[in-house]
Amino acid sequence: MKTINHWIGGKPVEGTSGRFGPVFNPATGAQEKQIAFATVDEVDAAVAHAKAAFESWGTASLAKRTAFLFKYRELLDAHRDEIAALITAEHGKVHSDALGEVARGMEIVELACAIPEKLKGELSTQVSTRVDVASIRQPLGVVAGITPFNFPAMVPMWMFPLAIACGNTFVLKPSEKDPSASYLLAELASQAGLPDGVLNIVQGDKVAVDRLLEHPDVAAVSFVGSTPIAKYIQLKAVEHGKRVQALGGAKNHMLVLPDADLDFAADQAINAAYGSAGERCMAVSVVVAVGDTGDELVGKIAERAKGLKIGPGTDPSSEMGPLITREHRDKVASYVTSAAEQGAEVVVDGTGLRVEDHEDGFFLGVSLLDRVPVTADAYRDEIFGPVLCVVRADTYDDAIKLINSSRWGNGTAIFTRDGGAARRFQLEVQAGMVGVNVPIPVPVGYHSFGGWKDSLFGDHHIYGNDGIAFYTQGKVITTRWPDPSDGGINLGFPSHS
Repeated sequence: MKTINHWIGGKPVEGTSGRFGPVFNPATGAQEKQIAFATVDEVDAAVAHAKAAFESWGTASLAKRTAFLFKYRELLDAHRDEIAALITAEHGKVHSDALGEVARGMEIVELACAIPEKLKGELSTQVSTRVDVASIRQPLGVVAGITPFNFPAMVPMWMFPLAIACGNTFVLKPSEKDPSASYLLAELASQAGLPDGVLNIVQGDKVAVDRLLEHPDVAAVSFVGSTPIAKYIQLKAVEHGKRVQALGGAKNHMLVLPDADLDFAADQAINAAYGSAGERCMAVSVVVAVGDTGDELVGKIAERAKGLKIGPGTDPSSEMGPLITREHRDKVASYVTSAAEQGAEVVVDGTGLRVEDHEDGFFLGVSLLDRVPVTADAYRDEIFGPVLCVVRADTYDDAIKLINSSRWGNGTAIFTRDGGAARRFQLEVQAGMVGVNVPIPVPVGYHSFGGWKDSLFGDHHIYGNDGIAFYTQGKVITTRWPDPSDGGINLGFPSHS
């Protein structure tokens, strides 16, 4: 059985802990690989290599950094199918979806290629007699990333390309469930000419995570995952004096007003709720139908849901693949059962799905729940699977109050033809990313991704200008080249004159 090891100092490093985790093919249910879990010493070795590499990389010219990034972007483009195939094999998403993930990750590499423009400082001349003031941004040093299973290539690329473009060195702890894609990203970075030690990967579990959070030479930690772990990451990282951005969970609402194109809204609800088997933090998990639109909209969504082709991600005809693990599939399925017991109407029940020749795979059909009480577990919890809830609201005001009462505020969307209503919604809704007739409003790379409330812990969103600010620290330099006449003693507070 193939073992996935660490990447430290520009080369593969075998794990020594004797502890391993299984890596499954979710479409078959078979364990095809194992992953070596890092020891504290192995994490320390990765950080040490990153610290040593920072001595030269942190002062490398912008031209040298961008030369690497341009070569890296070309290698990623040449290997995008290979990266996507690894994602499909270990996560389960269909190949076209995996290719989309790679493309969105490459957007951040392209943003990093423009880092000289983003790192330009500011200069004010003659702020006082013969005094100039400049503001610059400099790298932090060694930074770390802890990334989730649902986007094993894209989320790491949201982090390390910008971090190293800014002059930092990086230690990545990817998900133990599907680690091969990120390992290939590191190999390709080495092929593109990245100096040894600038990008390192430690595989592992809580042992590796805790050591990164505690290590005195790690200056900052980026995290994407569930809300409970995001809270833990923030508290422990801050306790040890680190800068932190920790993106948590979500319960994204899609508001449909009576004037909306219901066929278009139904199509988009299907795409946003069931794409990648609902294992997206930006998936639509609740549709809020306003006024008398509910019955017709639910009928249109149900009609489309029943026609989806579910199967292995390697099958070009499959529109949705399996879930990541058997345990997660069973947990997601339990929400459909409990919703019925708690007062919801089960319009489409996908819990009985069986995929021919893949009976041991972690497959679950799509489910649609209508008239879901806000007290039901299916509404209150982040399900992270192919279950779409529909709730009813009499008016726009009722709907916005419902959405804003959620403890999460990652993404949300409104479907309407009314520009006034859309403008009001985007200003009033309490969420970090808002779509107008766009169900998954993930920003392009040169804006920033992040939510509000329990969807974000820390001050900075990820990538875009927020990402650059997170991976750098400001410095202000005041300069004077005095004339002989500028001398003399003056104990007063300096004034600008």
